[in-house]
Amino acid sequence: MRKYNIAITPEALIDIQDIINWYNNKQSGLGTRFYKIVIRAINSLNKSPQIYAVRYKQIRCLKTIKFPYMIHFYINDKNNTVEILAVISTDRNPAIWSKKTNK
Repeated sequence: MRKYNIAITPEALIDIQDIINWYNNKQSGLGTRFYKIVIRAINSLNKSPQIYAVRYKQIRCLKTIKFPYMIHFYINDKNNTVEILAVISTDRNPAIWSKKTNK
C-alpha cells in the first residue's frame, strides 16, 4: 500500500488554530478535543486518500467526527503528498470552499 506525505498549508493551520480558539472560548478543553480529532483525521489520509470523492475541482473532503467541519485536501501524485488546504465549517456557504482553497 502506497503511503502519502501530509502537508498542511499555512492557511489550513490558521483555520485549525482559529477553530481551537473559538471552542476553547466556549468551553475549556473543547479546543483540545477538536485538535486531537482533526489531527487524527488528517493523519489517516496518508494511507488511502482516494476513498474520498472529489467535491469540486480536484478537491476532496473528509468530515471530522463529533465536530461540524470538513478537511479540504488535494492529492498531489507528482510528489506523493496530500495537501491540506482548509478546514471549513459545514455550516458555511459552500461557495467559500473554492475561494479558500484556491484550486
